[in-house]
Amino acid sequence: MSFGVLNLGGVILAGGQARRMGGGDKGALVLGGRSLLDRVIDRLGPQVGPMMLNANGDAARFAEYGLPVRGDSLPGYPGPLAGVLAGLDWASEAGLTHIVTAAADTPFFPADLAPRLARAAERAATPIALAATQEGGRMTRHPTFGLWPVALRADLRAALEGGLRKVVLWTDKHGAASTAFHDDAFFNINTPEDLARAERMVREGVQ
Repeated sequence: MSFGVLNLGGVILAGGQARRMGGGDKGALVLGGRSLLDRVIDRLGPQVGPMMLNANGDAARFAEYGLPVRGDSLPGYPGPLAGVLAGLDWASEAGLTHIVTAAADTPFFPADLAPRLARAAERAATPIALAATQEGGRMTRHPTFGLWPVALRADLRAALEGGLRKVVLWTDKHGAASTAFHDDAFFNINTPEDLARAERMVREGVQ
């Protein structure tokens, strides 16, 4: 199988509650003079076709970004898989076959994320591929960064309605492939200390 940019949508996951940052939208945090969400949009945009934002609450607060906004279709903040499902529902309506997801609080993710995920899925003949990092022989998966097929959205909905919350329990059921990136690729901002570290990274030239 091959993944053309026109059949591949981008979904930015921003549906979390940001408790460790004191609540609110982490994507609105300013890093190097730009919001995290601006940085994520600019990074994901060239890799995919149309994009949407998964966020709960009043969608009007994101109007400046010009993206469609979808909240979780299940109540109670059931986790990132609910955001994936919202993205798959949107992609189905848009005539797309796959989505690539990226978290709104992770500003330095790879600029070649989507093509590498697509190649990993193609090589392994799996419907899903997840980003990972590898250090000391140990692979750590980052399941908010993945390639997901629209064809599995009914299966995912049933799993979530059945109470499943852990991403890798569902992805492993479908034999998800993984592809490894450099160690800091998925550094995410959860605390004020993380934001300070990210500011230092920007000053040091990390893009």
